[in-house]
Amino acid sequence: MTALVTGAAGGIGSAIVRKLRSEGFDVQELDLVHGFDVADPDAWEHIGSVDLACLNAGVITGESEIAALTDEQYRRAVAVNVDGVVYGVRRLDRVMPKGSTIVVTASLAGITAIADDPIYGLTKHAVVGFVRSVAAQLAERGIRIQAVCPGWADTPLTTNGFRQELQERGFRLLSPEAVAEGVWAAFKSAGTGEAWVVQPGREPLHYEFKGVPGPR
Repeated sequence: MTALVTGAAGGIGSAIVRKLRSEGFDVQELDLVHGFDVADPDAWEHIGSVDLACLNAGVITGESEIAALTDEQYRRAVAVNVDGVVYGVRRLDRVMPKGSTIVVTASLAGITAIADDPIYGLTKHAVVGFVRSVAAQLAERGIRIQAVCPGWADTPLTTNGFRQELQERGFRLLSPEAVAEGVWAAFKSAGTGEAWVVQPGREPLHYEFKGVPGPR
């Protein structure tokens, strides 16, 4: 079995790589430190078929105040978190075989508010919406797609100051390994277009979206 992981050099990415290798996968590691930019559509054209693709690369802006947000912070967050997923899914849809799976690392910020980084919340809401919306057409070609929505994890993204602030506010940080287990649960599920919540002390949980009220 073959797999690829984007953002593979980060805390969560490296945990996903370890988990997949422990399950017998031959894993291709893709990361900016290896010269692969998920936001570059041309880079994706060199990616071939795999049985499992974990689109995990992501960044935060680090800015809570929208008035202070720079163009560069905004564009980079959208490029990595949204464009990187869309370009990846587009390419993988063209090359992956029937029976394959895509798992996208989203965030709890994709299903709830996140005042600490509204642009991060914007991008993760976009990712969850995209996964749910594209699932049906991928299913027609025999490809499943899932989203994993972890809370804050103890990784380099949560800098020392922010980590301390979260802990003082009562947040329990996830280990990267717990997020990797969430990715595995989403992969092993028979469903598609689902969001899997990962929280400290809980098993990965399939999130049930409340239906939209219909017309009267």
